[in-house]
Amino acid sequence: MKKILALLLVLAMALSLVACGSSKKEEPAAADSADAIADEMTSSDGKYEVAFITDVGQLKDKSFNQGTYDGVKLYAANAGKSYKYYQPAGGDQSTDDDRYDAMKLAVDNGAKVVVCAGFMQGTALEKAAKEFTDVKFIFIDGWAMGMPNVAGVCFQEEQCGYLAGYAAVMEGYTKLGFCGGGGGTNAACDRYGYGFVQGADAAAAAKGVKVEMNYSWLYGSSFQASNELQTMAAGWYQNGTEVIFACGGSMFQSIAAAASAEDGKVIGVDVDQSFESPTVITSAMKGIGEAAQQALKAAETEDSWKTFIGDGNASIVLGAAQNAVGLPTATWSLTGWTVDQYNTMLSDIVAGKVTVDGSDVPEPASTANVTMNIVK
Repeated sequence: MKKILALLLVLAMALSLVACGSSKKEEPAAADSADAIADEMTSSDGKYEVAFITDVGQLKDKSFNQGTYDGVKLYAANAGKSYKYYQPAGGDQSTDDDRYDAMKLAVDNGAKVVVCAGFMQGTALEKAAKEFTDVKFIFIDGWAMGMPNVAGVCFQEEQCGYLAGYAAVMEGYTKLGFCGGGGGTNAACDRYGYGFVQGADAAAAAKGVKVEMNYSWLYGSSFQASNELQTMAAGWYQNGTEVIFACGGSMFQSIAAAASAEDGKVIGVDVDQSFESPTVITSAMKGIGEAAQQALKAAETEDSWKTFIGDGNASIVLGAAQNAVGLPTATWSLTGWTVDQYNTMLSDIVAGKVTVDGSDVPEPASTANVTMNIVK
């Protein structure tokens, strides 16, 4: 991990000297905030060098898609490159063919590098990467494919899930909930949830309390908000659940709505979601936008790309050691656990003093301190 971090830092410094852009294009203005950059731009030559293929759900989901695209926009704006996003046809029912068609359209429109968000892109991305060998593909929440034009980037979500579970129990909550996206087949969401249980168990042991946890993938297969999900979450709150970890893109909207109506609390995911609802007590975050930016910088030259992906046979795994996962401290509102205590635990994770099992476990078993109720 430390080797990867060192490589990323070297790339960041070296590539900052590379001149980018072309007089043929209406280059986006450089910006410090993704919110200041338009989601869509017009290129005067009709070509768009940097492409983003959305995962299921909405582009502006205030979570995974939006967080990744924010990184794409920031990179493009500050590198003077044209950019465009593509949403596969079919919405939450999109197929591998739909995703491939979106990638092909991006390449036909001049993309030199394509950022694909979400594990569901895998089959289509592999097909596209084999066909368009001169195009580089960045697979966020993905895996290595043994091809020289594919960078698979994944995260140790179990670590920030652990921190969120620990924080919730230290804050005094003992009746927790987890609603996950992907129906239990999404490895990233699995790791978030399993880490959440482990963190809750550790905090419960430290405080000498017992925790009950509702745990479900029931309405998360499409990562969408739904009346059914909101009804389930409302029922949990009405029956005593105090805080729910909303782990799945637009699912947050349904859970936050239920929390608002039932005086409950929410833990956000992927990005700091405290700006979206006063019900949010913290968020389990990972550096999806930052990872996209770093990979895009690496794609600027062949040498830096080769350094970034190595032989292409191993995923680039980012976690606490790379400052890539954690909880937001700028908007910290917890009173039962301080920022200093959080930073100490984060350092302990980096040092290996606190270990978190990162297995892809869709249905964690009860522990000594956490009684699980798997809702199907």
